[in-house]
Amino acid sequence: MFTGLVETLGRIERVEPEGTGCRLAIRWDELPEDDPLKLGESVAVNGCCLTVVSADRGLFEVQAGPETLARTNLGARRVGDPVNLERALRVGDRLGGHFVQGHVDTTAALRDRRPEGEWEFLAFAIGREWDPLLVPKGSIAVDGVSLTLVTVEPGGFSVMLIPHTLAATTLGLLQPGDAVNIETDMLARHVQKLARGG
Repeated sequence: MFTGLVETLGRIERVEPEGTGCRLAIRWDELPEDDPLKLGESVAVNGCCLTVVSADRGLFEVQAGPETLARTNLGARRVGDPVNLERALRVGDRLGGHFVQGHVDTTAALRDRRPEGEWEFLAFAIGREWDPLLVPKGSIAVDGVSLTLVTVEPGGFSVMLIPHTLAATTLGLLQPGDAVNIETDMLARHVQKLARGG
């Protein structure tokens, strides 16, 4: 479980194909020496919950299977690309964002971005099947970043980003057409299933 509050920007150091999946080596420069990553620990990489399979100080490795590569933007990441990183929530930690599982639902594409003073307005296109799970002022995780939906329309939604988010996450680097990982609010998913009598 995560909060959607990105801790740092990591960097892809190596991408190794593994059958239908791949292994990613990721650099975490600001990882505290007194709290290293441990084997088996969960880390959200661009919002996707992955397991640490190797760790050596600020360099760690994760494996992404075919389902992860098909459903997320991780298959398109290359050496040198930045990624959003967040360690799993500990019991007793402050929950500043919203509950994020790290189970990416789909991807969306940046359609438009424009400055609004020091903030930036970003509009995304998403498959129409996700419309019922998006509500204005509701929560969404975009590349693992907890955000509040501003507008929702058929096949699209928008968010506003503050300067800190623009500077501290990959969202500040997005260009129109770029794909982002989307995790809808888990409460909305449960309510939808109950409403359908599932």
